[in-house]
Amino acid sequence: MGTILKGLHRVQWSDLEVPRGSARDIPTLLSKAAYSDRETGSLALDYLADLVCELGFVISEATAPTVPFLLELAGAPHVACKAEVLQLLLNIYSSREWSHSAADALPKYADNYTHKVQWEVTAHQAVLAGREVVEGLTGSIDPDVAVAASKLLDALDAEEPQ
Repeated sequence: MGTILKGLHRVQWSDLEVPRGSARDIPTLLSKAAYSDRETGSLALDYLADLVCELGFVISEATAPTVPFLLELAGAPHVACKAEVLQLLLNIYSSREWSHSAADALPKYADNYTHKVQWEVTAHQAVLAGREVVEGLTGSIDPDVAVAASKLLDALDAEEPQ
């Protein structure tokens, strides 16, 4: 895997749920995002986003375990698609689909959302834990990265997740 993403093997990806089944493709997608040119990395990140933040706002079980690796990519000097990584992190942090659905559900269905709301909470906490990485990127010489980092930092400052 190189110098980053060394902890990927510690996660039982095939045991985690994503919208289309197993999360077993996540390590490959993270590696492509880490070590490919911007176009290939961005394509891998698009597919990864469908697994961990479907439609840009629906968190999956695999989201929180993926966030530390996304933060690692954002902070790595050679990653070509950092702005896209930061946008995905912003989408993850901003997601409230499951908590809103739980709040709107009839009482007899509220328990159906308990574990999904916890996915959101855990994912939000994981993004928040990477604040230092995001702060460091606000001064990037790449204007796309600096803007994306600033937007994420603004979201982190605007509100604490539930």
